[in-house]
Amino acid sequence: MQTLQIPPQLQQAYLDSSRYPENLPPGSTDTYSSDLQIYKTLLDKAQPDLFIDFEPDIHIEVSFRELHNAAGNELEKLNAHDAVKARSFLGIQTGPDPSDPARSVVIARRRDPGPRFIYIKGQHSRAPLNITRQLMCEIFSYHQVMPVYLDFIFVFGAQSEPRDRRFSGFRQHSFLSDPPRGLVIPDLGRSGRLYQLCYNLKTVTLKSEDPKDISLSEWSIQPAAIHHQFDIVYGTTLWIVTKGGDDLLERYKSLTGKEGRPENKAFNTLQDSFRSSLAPHLLFCHWSTMNWRWHILWLESVVQKETSMAVLGLRGSGRAQYSYTLRHLQTVQGREDQINEAIMVLEANVDVMQSLCKFYEGLRTKKEIPQTLKDGCDADIATFIAQTNDMISNLKLQIVRANLLVKITKDRKELITQLLQSQATERMEELNLNMEGEAIIMRTITVVTLVYLPATFVSTFFSTDIVKYQDQAGGPPTNGVYSEVAMYRWLQVTLPLTVLTFIGAFWALKMAEKKRSGRDGRSQKRERRQIGRSVTDLNPGTILPHANSVASVV
Repeated sequence: MQTLQIPPQLQQAYLDSSRYPENLPPGSTDTYSSDLQIYKTLLDKAQPDLFIDFEPDIHIEVSFRELHNAAGNELEKLNAHDAVKARSFLGIQTGPDPSDPARSVVIARRRDPGPRFIYIKGQHSRAPLNITRQLMCEIFSYHQVMPVYLDFIFVFGAQSEPRDRRFSGFRQHSFLSDPPRGLVIPDLGRSGRLYQLCYNLKTVTLKSEDPKDISLSEWSIQPAAIHHQFDIVYGTTLWIVTKGGDDLLERYKSLTGKEGRPENKAFNTLQDSFRSSLAPHLLFCHWSTMNWRWHILWLESVVQKETSMAVLGLRGSGRAQYSYTLRHLQTVQGREDQINEAIMVLEANVDVMQSLCKFYEGLRTKKEIPQTLKDGCDADIATFIAQTNDMISNLKLQIVRANLLVKITKDRKELITQLLQSQATERMEELNLNMEGEAIIMRTITVVTLVYLPATFVSTFFSTDIVKYQDQAGGPPTNGVYSEVAMYRWLQVTLPLTVLTFIGAFWALKMAEKKRSGRDGRSQKRERRQIGRSVTDLNPGTILPHANSVASVV
């Protein structure tokens, strides 16, 4: 097997791949060194959730597909389940330097093929990627992948809830003339004159369906991160796609398989290679437009089902009325959030597609692009832009539809809020009527009590031994006998009990007020401590890296 020469800069970058992206040769990227350090730090933090390095059973699964490689094979593929097979497929070997055994060297056994497609996946969008960090960094270092691609990978990894779903962008980096010395590797089919693109797109899929109750169906927004390189001299092409699941891999297989169109898998000339490199872009863009119509239709149906009674339900005395609760308002607010998220994703996809069209439109006027390539592929670029614009128009129509649904949902939410207030008013009126009736009853009882109170007191008083009308010997009643001692004893007992009752009531009132003031004081102290802790723990945040390349970020 032939041995291909690799420049020392690339060898050193590969040997130091664990430090990616800090290991990239100077001049191979326009990302500042301080930003490379930040990317390295972010990758260190994301490693436990992003990769399977810490899984109890490491199971690597990375797919490789090559068309028209140097061995003359029309198609060569591999589903690598360990790092050794992946390195062997790429033709990378490391060993001691014959002249200095203490020093390691990197040897390439294979030239870069026409297109090389690398698919990194997880079980789903919120699962770790089925690759180790070391293997990914080796692949990225060997192919000199632009560091900003890490921004698009960070959305993946183990997570209970989707994170960073609102991130979207398009980045490009070009060396169309005067490439850095470390990038020129003719033996590998690398002239150093290339452009790199990375972007992400999102689609929506039906996760679970409930035929009995559509509101219980679940939809999932799935991201895909795409990296692309094209050498404008040799026509070698690289694709790296990161996604949860196999669907994009299967679509790419259909595009370049036996049933695919010949022009999408022809790499005999530079023009053929460029023409074929446009087809995967269209494939990914078309994937991002799927199912949005049905997702928005589902949202329309759910909103109609959950809010129709607010519009159609009859209100008024003597009518059967639908009673709303705060839960209904929360549900409608959740639907509005879902619609706004769909609009955000659709607009992000539109911006990415427009940036993609703008980039290829700009290639037609760049003087560094070989004239033969511009002349032979000008019509293909025009066709590519036209097809992409058709998909953009389709997405914009869905955005208009979703914006109208947001307005309807807000109006329905406001109507439900007013109905809740109306229900509260009706309950208050009913309560007031009940209280009014109870007040009349209490007033009647009070009047009756006042009428009988003097007679009750007199009857109670004369039932004591203070005044007696009965004869003790059993004779007829007398004119009454007054007992001064009984009167004195009655006053001795009644007056102290009355005073003790007032003292006990006053003491209970004071204790209740003291407990209430104590609770208020503790609550205020706790709030002050929480405010102080929040100020102490305030973190100014992490400075995010940026690239000084021409970019369109959503």
